[in-house]
Amino acid sequence: MAQVTLKGNPINTNGNLPEKGSQAPGFQLTNTSLETVSLNDYKGKKVILNIFPSVDTGTCAASVRQFNKKASEHPDTVVLCISRDLPFAMARFCGAEGLDNVVSLSDFKTGQFGKDYGLEFTDGPLQNLLSRAVVVIDESGKVAYTEQVAETVDEPNYTSALEAVS
Repeated sequence: MAQVTLKGNPINTNGNLPEKGSQAPGFQLTNTSLETVSLNDYKGKKVILNIFPSVDTGTCAASVRQFNKKASEHPDTVVLCISRDLPFAMARFCGAEGLDNVVSLSDFKTGQFGKDYGLEFTDGPLQNLLSRAVVVIDESGKVAYTEQVAETVDEPNYTSALEAVS
C-alpha cells in the first residue's frame, strides 16, 4: 500500500506501482467510443500511462494537455490518459480542448486496472478513484519508469517520463 497526500492530508492506495523491469500488468479499459481496449492493442509501441483521479480537476486536465502537447514530439509513443471518469466526460473534455495526440481510457466498468496497478484509493474523499501516477512501458511490455505522485494536487514529472521513451 502506498500513502500519498491530498492537500497535505494522508490517503492510501490499495498497493504499489509495478516495479521497473517487471512485465506490465495487462488491462482492459473503455475508450470514448465505448469499445474495450487492452494493453495488447499497443504491443510493439512505447506507452505512457498518464493516470489520474478525474479530468474535471485542474491538475488532471493540465496533465492531459501537457502530455497531448509532448506526445506529438514522440511519434513512436502512445499516451494513454486513464481515470475512472465516464468515457463521455473524457470525450467532451478532449473534444472541447482539441486534444488528439492522447488516447482517453476509462476504468469505470470494473475498476480492475486501479486494483492491478495498485492505484485505487482505499480511503479519503477520493476513495475508489485512481491515484495520480505515470507508468512508462517499453516496446516489449516491460515497465521502464514509474512515478507515484506524492501530493495528489501536484503534476507529474513530465521530463522524466518523456526521457524514459527517448
